[in-house]
Amino acid sequence: MVKKMLRGLFRQKLRFILTVVGISVGVCAVVLVSAIGEIGKNEINSRMSGMGMDNLLVMANEGSNAVLTISDLDGIKKTPDVQNAMPLLNIVTDATILNRSSQVMMWGINEDAGSVIELDVIHGRMINRGDVKTENKVCVIDEALAISSYKRSNIVGKTIDINFGTHYETLEIIGVVKSGVNVLQNMLSGFVPDFIYLPYSVMQTALGTENFDEIAVKVTDANIGDNVAARIEANLSEEYEYASVSVENLLKQKDNMLDILSTVTLALSAVAGISLIVSGTSIMTVMLTSVTERTREIGIKKSIGADRLTIMFEFLSESAIITLIGAAIGLAAGLLLSLTACTIAGIAFSVSPAICIFTLVISVIIGAIFGAYPAYKAASLNPVEALRV
Repeated sequence: MVKKMLRGLFRQKLRFILTVVGISVGVCAVVLVSAIGEIGKNEINSRMSGMGMDNLLVMANEGSNAVLTISDLDGIKKTPDVQNAMPLLNIVTDATILNRSSQVMMWGINEDAGSVIELDVIHGRMINRGDVKTENKVCVIDEALAISSYKRSNIVGKTIDINFGTHYETLEIIGVVKSGVNVLQNMLSGFVPDFIYLPYSVMQTALGTENFDEIAVKVTDANIGDNVAARIEANLSEEYEYASVSVENLLKQKDNMLDILSTVTLALSAVAGISLIVSGTSIMTVMLTSVTERTREIGIKKSIGADRLTIMFEFLSESAIITLIGAAIGLAAGLLLSLTACTIAGIAFSVSPAICIFTLVISVIIGAIFGAYPAYKAASLNPVEALRV
């Protein structure tokens, strides 16, 4: 039976190859879109986590008399289910390094930054407690800033001049990090400023303030972020009004972005899946042509005892096999192209096995559906009339 089906498939090799190619292109498109969506979700999730987008952010609302102080930071750290918390000050300003001026975003942090926003130190070290206590004029910069200035990433020991509005401060570079925003900086071609991290105490003195702009909070379990946020607001309400201080759950924003990406990926996959329907019509055309060409053969089979079910099964099997071969080739091509692109871009490859299996199954079902009418037509042929052809 298998040999007969294969012989029927390869009766017209060029037609068979073209049909398989059409199916392969459709499946490859679906797999590529799905893989891009999956890889994109994982990459965005990783980058946003590295930027602290799975944390809570405590801030004093504009127009209120509330300010965030070191006592607020200590109180937040004692809140149940809070893993860690760190102060944040930030300004966008100008920095000069090696006679090259550029716009940067300054972040005032403490020694807990590495555990809260997961900065990846590739050279030197991070800000430590001693730097904060002694107001040591040091900083840690993004790798992108180092490369754009010195054409290399390791520039530990060099200095950078920072504009604090009324004056400049010279800071020693003690570390270089590869943070999650570097990819965004590259994608946006400089619209996102380079990041520089320095002890918050140095930044407070330079700006003439004793307060924080925000406090970043790392929770022990992201699923209870809303509960922890409510506790922090309740504790701060003893000092300020609720309307003066707000706690934002950044994890929700990240989840919303990932949900949007999933929806877009699903929609694009559905559009790409239309090509499978188009391939299905080509399968029907090929199988109808095959029925016409093999009319006499069908008549002979019926005359020697083949029943309608046997003839129908043979043609349905042929259409399903054509689709399966095309789908397998398209799946392999889609995975290979995705893997190659990830390797070139330096991104971790990821694909959903469920999507791959689902695509194969749907392809075979489409082949069977569009092969049903030709199979029925073949099974319905009158053997006497068929032998006259």
